[in-house]
Amino acid sequence: MVTAKDGLMTSNLSSTANRVLVDYKDAIQDYKVTSMPVIAQFAERFTTETGGDVDITFAKPSMALEQIEEGDTPNYQHTDLRNERVSVKEWGLAVGVTRRMLEDSRFSEMELALNEARRAVERHVTQHFIYTVFGLYKSEFGTGFNGASITAATTEANVTTFANAAHGGFYAKTPTTGGDAVRIYDYGEYSAADLAALGPNTGSHYFAAQDGDTDATGDLGLADITAAMELINAKGATADTLMISPSHYKTLLNLADFTAPFSVAADAAGGSPKGGLDYVNNVSNSGVVGQLFGLNVYMNHYIPKNRFGVFDMSIKPVAYVERRGLTVEEANPGFGITGSYMSMRYGLKVIRPEAGVIVIGD
Repeated sequence: MVTAKDGLMTSNLSSTANRVLVDYKDAIQDYKVTSMPVIAQFAERFTTETGGDVDITFAKPSMALEQIEEGDTPNYQHTDLRNERVSVKEWGLAVGVTRRMLEDSRFSEMELALNEARRAVERHVTQHFIYTVFGLYKSEFGTGFNGASITAATTEANVTTFANAAHGGFYAKTPTTGGDAVRIYDYGEYSAADLAALGPNTGSHYFAAQDGDTDATGDLGLADITAAMELINAKGATADTLMISPSHYKTLLNLADFTAPFSVAADAAGGSPKGGLDYVNNVSNSGVVGQLFGLNVYMNHYIPKNRFGVFDMSIKPVAYVERRGLTVEEANPGFGITGSYMSMRYGLKVIRPEAGVIVIGD
């Protein structure tokens, strides 16, 4: 819940205030939230001409060649479809400064407000994505399942019930149940029943860490990572990304299997003459902190210390449905406040249940 900030004094608009407001609006025209890295990394982008609930239809593998004898007619085949419903909502904030603040300040209140508003949008969208992908509950977003976070005990029927899990999730426990809502299917030499039996939690892509450590802080085991890779790879994807919290990163650095980040080849061998400095710069720019079992390891501060995720990022697991990107509207001059309303309309949902696995600390 957001509480309005007290203390803004109201006054009549001045020509200075109006001019600053115009500059403020012009400055934000080039800022588009859809260019943020978290969206490019996680999401398949869709646009819609309507708000509310939007349905996306997918085709499941359903046809196969058959041998045709002379004079025979092959059987007609059809496409099996499944739908994912995405809830598109509006998000926004109001930014206000007074004429007195503009007159008495030696710096631009509008510029500061703009910069903080942009950071607020980045924080909101990043957290919304992380909570959606990791199955975490937050009432503001409506993520998780039925007012709680998705756990190892959550079933496939729970995750596929839109009323209780509007943001969806990866395969949950007993993934072959659910009638017409069944999302799992045969792949390669694995039948749906085989896939439903994989992993430490009867096919679920949410499972508890398998070590005996009762401390959930930074809990990370190599057996959990390989189990997650098996769950993803058996369904036709290829695990390529490990996403961890700062606490997990500390645990990884303590593992002998994790390549030391500062081991940089000599410049003559094609490496970097800056050594560890380049490593620090690259981490700051990309978030990639290393590799493990061929997985790119990313650290994000919104990932909780008791969960980490393994993903195939070549298959975007989340649908980002945009009705309207970030826009700015002038506040009502009748209130005597120079300011703007910033708002956007979008929805998120996990639509590729095979593309991620969440490991939950004890």
